Amino acid sequence: MRRDATYGELVKRAAALAVPGERRLLGICGSPGSGKSTLAARLVADLGDRAALVAMDGFHLAQRELDRLGRADRKGAPDTFDADGYADLLRKLRTTRDRTVYAPEFRREIEEPIANAVPVSCDVALVVTEGNYLLLWPDVRALLDEVWYLDPGDELRRKRLLDRHLAYGKSPEQAYDRTYGSDERNATLVAATGRMADLVLRKIE
Repeated sequence: MRRDATYGELVKRAAALAVPGERRLLGICGSPGSGKSTLAARLVADLGDRAALVAMDGFHLAQRELDRLGRADRKGAPDTFDADGYADLLRKLRTTRDRTVYAPEFRREIEEPIANAVPVSCDVALVVTEGNYLLLWPDVRALLDEVWYLDPGDELRRKRLLDRHLAYGKSPEQAYDRTYGSDERNATLVAATGRMADLVLRKIE
């Protein structure tokens, strides 16, 4: 069931997962433009040293590899990510507590992943990870203690996408084609997985 929540309620729920001396993983999932990156970053900022953010987007295949595979026009689809590498990192984050673990980060300004850009130190109790396909990939879902699914409605989600594409330099025509083309196909695929989440959020106040 979709429901509303206050941001304060979500902070408390995330904080309850951040148990000192343990390492838990919280997934924030949703279609492109659902607001998952914004929520994840805000939660981690408010939890401070107890939490770290590791995004699925760090496992985008490099543009050169997408070109080689003939998948560049579908960037963002499930097979344009290293899903096995993402699962391997989550598994390492769950089990490694005696040293810092490094994660990759996707840089939108260059549209490429950067390796070893995100340090997760030993004392981090909660890793927040966000992405489209956390509920689609069984190996990933099995590694997450909780998954929240964001479903703000298609109208708002598409507006956010259009604004994002324009902000990163796409023409109005390119932004429209991306939003209603590959982004929309990916959104339909992601939406079918939402029922598997622990919490489905419509609106966050």
